[in-house]
Amino acid sequence: MNLNDMVQKLGLEVKAGKDALGTEVKGGYVSDLMSDVIANGREGDLWVTFQTHQNTVAVASLKGLAGIVLVSNREPDPDMLRKANEENIAVLASDLPAFELVGRMHDLGISGIRT
Repeated sequence: MNLNDMVQKLGLEVKAGKDALGTEVKGGYVSDLMSDVIANGREGDLWVTFQTHQNTVAVASLKGLAGIVLVSNREPDPDMLRKANEENIAVLASDLPAFELVGRMHDLGISGIRT
């Protein structure tokens, strides 16, 4: 499933990185600690977080993540959006809390476990 599919099926709003919507989502990861994502996130994961600053984009780029989903109506900082467009990293947004969004992602077949 690619990011565009996720946007459609989960009702996500595209905030930045429209050109990255064809990116394949291989798994999911939820954390608000960047050090945790650096240590445990995997290439192709869709990162669910409430972090809205540009360092989030740097971590996503470093790890080769599929994109970032901001939860609970969080609005990204302008610097985050600028950096995401420069790095071609999709920043998506949901009004759902993280727990609910991750459950719906799992229902679509996105898992945090990959073999």
